[in-house]
Amino acid sequence: MPRFLNLIRIDEQDLPPEEFPPGFEQRIGTLLEEMTKAGVLLDTAGLLPTSQGTRVDWSGGKTGFTDGPFTETKEVVGGYFLIQCKDKAEAVEWTRRFLELHPESWHVGAEVRQIQEM
Repeated sequence: MPRFLNLIRIDEQDLPPEEFPPGFEQRIGTLLEEMTKAGVLLDTAGLLPTSQGTRVDWSGGKTGFTDGPFTETKEVVGGYFLIQCKDKAEAVEWTRRFLELHPESWHVGAEVRQIQEM
């Protein structure tokens, strides 16, 4: 079965409050448990802010390093999940369910990318 990487995109300059709304973590936990039991979820995690990251670039035969935060970038990857599904439609459906658990006032997106198998 194909694997899909879901990149969860957030706007770091418009983050939700430090504390999650009541019941949010439980709803996410329930879905992740369902995904695990279904044999779909392979791995998931949130990422620390870009202020704690470093970009490494290769250009013109030279390596460059830029420490965060990356203020020129509005939308960044805030987390990911790796899933194994029968097809892209199933991967998109799991992603939709994940995103719809977030409060309506939040702006959260996801990029669903199939992993190229070698």
